[in-house]
Amino acid sequence: MSNKKTGGCLCEAVTYEIDIADIVSAHHCHCTDCQKSTGSGKATIIIMPAEQLNIKGELKFFSVKGSAGSHISRGFCPDCGSPVVSFVEENPAIKFLKAGTLDDSSWLEVHSSFWSSTANPWSPLDSNIDSVTHNPELG
Repeated sequence: MSNKKTGGCLCEAVTYEIDIADIVSAHHCHCTDCQKSTGSGKATIIIMPAEQLNIKGELKFFSVKGSAGSHISRGFCPDCGSPVVSFVEENPAIKFLKAGTLDDSSWLEVHSSFWSSTANPWSPLDSNIDSVTHNPELG
């Protein structure tokens, strides 16, 4: 299996290639902001160093103040609207790549769920992985 993986938005105006060796971890986030930004019960995010993510094409960004007080910027394709990446402005060295934008995500292993406190019954937590009620403790 190649370590290089590709992805992009629905209309293919925004693309990227990543090396799976650069991935820190992958998680489901059930916070209400992720629910609204994806139009679903959660966002599945891949955490990786910003310097290892080279996105081709132009993204439009929308920023909000998160429930923990940080400022979250979400990048999406301005043509098709596909959410591609997000980051915490106070920690720009880390990016959250949206797993659904991978051309093939069958290899991805999700490690845990965040914001279990706001998970919906119609999009339940995966009982096979750990979960935290809010943001995870870092450090």
